[in-house]
Amino acid sequence: MSAAGPERGPAVPGRSRAARPAGPGPRRHDRGPAARKLRELSLLHEFATLLTSARTWEELMRTLVDRTTEALEVDASSFYLVDRDGLGVTLAATNGLDPAQVGRAHLALGEGLTGRAAAQRRPIISPNVRSDPRFKWIPGLDQARYTSWLSVPLPWDDRIVGVLNVQTVQEHHFEPAEVEFLVTIAALLAGIVEKGRLQADQATQLETLTALDAARAELLSVVAHELRTPLAVVRAYLDLLGDAALGAGPGDARTVEAWLGAATEQVTRLDRLVDSILVTVRGDGLTALARDPFDVGRAVDETIVELAPLLRAHPLRWPGSDGPMPALGDDGRFRQVLEHLLENEAKYAPTGGGVSVGAWAEDGEVRVYVTDDGPGIPREEWQTVFDAYVRTGGRPRGSGIGLYAARRLMEAMGGRAWLEPNGYGGSRFVVALPKANRSGGGP
Repeated sequence: MSAAGPERGPAVPGRSRAARPAGPGPRRHDRGPAARKLRELSLLHEFATLLTSARTWEELMRTLVDRTTEALEVDASSFYLVDRDGLGVTLAATNGLDPAQVGRAHLALGEGLTGRAAAQRRPIISPNVRSDPRFKWIPGLDQARYTSWLSVPLPWDDRIVGVLNVQTVQEHHFEPAEVEFLVTIAALLAGIVEKGRLQADQATQLETLTALDAARAELLSVVAHELRTPLAVVRAYLDLLGDAALGAGPGDARTVEAWLGAATEQVTRLDRLVDSILVTVRGDGLTALARDPFDVGRAVDETIVELAPLLRAHPLRWPGSDGPMPALGDDGRFRQVLEHLLENEAKYAPTGGGVSVGAWAEDGEVRVYVTDDGPGIPREEWQTVFDAYVRTGGRPRGSGIGLYAARRLMEAMGGRAWLEPNGYGGSRFVVALPKANRSGGGP
């Protein structure tokens, strides 16, 4: 038996009385057939109700080995499940061996006493594993503590679903009645274990499906928000074009042409967003974001120009960048983050209040802040404002997904997003990406 799936292992302190210390070996309180039969019937009844009483798969496995150890009055027991491919067995529960090996200890079919019992479909007895060539010994993992060994397979229909082992410290010759009793236990447990395993598999599949459903809901929310911003910009330009056509605003040909070009650019941007959505649906998602050098200052400049119609009610303070500000990230996605932040300002900045944007390099990062002249977000909401569907200050506008999407995008690029005081009694959003060196790499 392998000690990666140890057939021997260290004693586990603090276990139930089933895991006994080294000493005189298993206790035999009453060897009389009547007392033994009573114990056997009691244990079989308990195992018969085990499937309905165990709350989890882990509890089922733990109860199985604990009660087997106690009922047979041995020093340790372990249970191995036959792998789904039928080529080996893996430790599923133990009482007396190293519990850290559960799920890791593995033997090929026919390997060691346990693998041999599964392959030959019959009990395997070893009075002394030290002199048994069938024993699978792995130095450094197996402990020279246990001497005698009994392995019994669990038959279910026409196959073996697992192997139940019991061990003693002192040499012990297992009597036919003991072997028969463990065979009876194994036959009863086979169905319980297989049904419990199916239930555990179904529970895992349900968790996976639930996570996929949550991911789909998140994707739909992010997609909806991503599409809202360019649509709002196009709508604003169309309003301006309509006013110009009616003579209600500046209508010189050059201005109208600029508005038309900007609206066309937003439609092109919508096309790019659809491409991004397709990437996400194909499974690449946020894990496929680029981490290439790009100029943050230029990204801020061009994003502000694109969103000018949304911000026209708020004086904009942006001094521009003094020169290239190279950072590592995804240029297109970073612009989406800026759009989220600026659109947030357009919605929540006080009427007539200004919006400020700044960019600088610090501590190996290129950082950008966005703030306004309002009171800012209450400090007690700073930890939750980036959560999905959260709207600050009880304000009903917006989907509550923009800031959440912004942080997710920044983290996917290896960056950060946070809130901090703006120095004027309010707060400001800050995003940061690793600074790129002149050769195009990181700092």
